[in-house]
Amino acid sequence: MIGTALSEALLKKKYNVIILTRDPRKAVSSVNKISYAVWDIKEQTIDADAISKADFIVHLAGANIGEKRWTAKRKKEIIDSRIESSRLIVKALKENQNNVKAVVSASAIGYYGEGIDLVENDPPADDFLGQTGKKWEESIEPVAGLGKRLVTLRTAPVLSNEAGYLPEFKKYLRFGLVTILGNGKQIISWIHIDDLVNMYITAIENESMSGVYNAVAPNPVNNKEFVLRLGKIQRGKFFIPVYVPAFILKIILGEMSVEVLKSSKVSCNKIQEAGFDFQFPVLQSALKDLKSKNPSVEGLQ
Repeated sequence: MIGTALSEALLKKKYNVIILTRDPRKAVSSVNKISYAVWDIKEQTIDADAISKADFIVHLAGANIGEKRWTAKRKKEIIDSRIESSRLIVKALKENQNNVKAVVSASAIGYYGEGIDLVENDPPADDFLGQTGKKWEESIEPVAGLGKRLVTLRTAPVLSNEAGYLPEFKKYLRFGLVTILGNGKQIISWIHIDDLVNMYITAIENESMSGVYNAVAPNPVNNKEFVLRLGKIQRGKFFIPVYVPAFILKIILGEMSVEVLKSSKVSCNKIQEAGFDFQFPVLQSALKDLKSKNPSVEGLQ
C-alpha cells in the first residue's frame, strides 16, 4: 500500500523508481520510469546494478503484522522479514560501489508501550511489537556507519482506502455497525496515506533530516471517537455503535489484542520542528478526503 502510493508520488516528481522484487518477470509496469530488480532475502542476494544506480533507498519490506494470528512461527516471520531485508541492504551497500546518499526506513509506533506524548527517545516496550521494532531499527542502523544518512519513520496506523487500518472498520459499516473495541477509551495515533507519502519524500529530499521521527498526525483520538466519526461521515445517522468486549478480542486475536486495546498518544513535534506540514492534521478532514476519493462503503451504493 505505502510502496504503491509512494512510487506514484515519486513519478510525479520526475524520479525514476526501481522496485526490488523476488520475481521481476511477474512485475511488469507500463510506466517507463518504473523498473524492477531482483532480490532474494533468504539467499541474501540483490541486483548489484540496482544499487549502483540508486541515489536513495526506501526500505519498506516486512511481513504484515495484522494479517495472521501471532503464532510462534508467524512471529518469527514478522521479525525475520524485517531483519534479513535490512541485513541484505547493509550487505549490498558494503559490497557494491554506490552513490546512495540516504536510506529511509520504515518502523512502527508499536515500538512504544502505553503512554502519553511518547517521543523518539523513549525506550521500546517489552512486548512483541516493541522488541520487534527495536530489532528492526537496530538491523538497519549499520548503514549510518557506511556514511549514509539514515532516517527512520515510526509509522502510526495508516488511513487509506486501499488497505490497512480503515477497511477493517468499513467491513462492518455495510451492515450499519460501527465497532468500538474494548471500552473505546484507548488513544489511537494515526496518519493519512498522503501525509505519510509526503513525509517519505521530505525525508529523501531534506538533507538535514537524520535519525528517528514519529510519522503520526498531530491530533490522535480515542477508539470510540474514531469509529463514531467514521460512521457519521460514511452513513450519517444510519448506524449502530456496538461494543466488542476486551475478552472477545483476546479470544479472536490472541496476543494481537494487546495492540488494539493499547492506548498510545505519540508526539509528532520532532517532524514538525523539521519543517514538515501536515495536509490532514485532524481526523475529520482525513476521513472526508478519503470518502471523497471512494464515496461508497463496501456493500453499499
